[in-house]
Amino acid sequence: MAYLKNTSLAIVCLLCISFTFFHHGWASYDQNKVLDYKTIIEESVYENPHVLAKVKYQGQLWTVYLAPTSRMTDRGLSADMIKKGTFVRIVGYPHKTIKNEMRAERIYVKDKKFELR
Repeated sequence: MAYLKNTSLAIVCLLCISFTFFHHGWASYDQNKVLDYKTIIEESVYENPHVLAKVKYQGQLWTVYLAPTSRMTDRGLSADMIKKGTFVRIVGYPHKTIKNEMRAERIYVKDKKFELR
């Protein structure tokens, strides 16, 4: 019985560590460098843990981390609204160490603002 309890505890600890490692926390993004630009979505993936968009910014392709799908739909932002070819304005922060990655604070679609935090 003790073996089973210890094994279960070890599995829970490993899962917590792995999810913590892969979580995109705000600490990895430079909130002192606000990026605010208009662009067209080149690609989007509307799935958890975060919705992703690929956009061009300053001539380079960037990965933009948006909110989780539940928050997006709760705020009225569906997958169809951010599909390839959609013109958007993005406000967010660049990653401190990963080039061409940012986390969006808000997104504007057809001049409607969606807060993502």
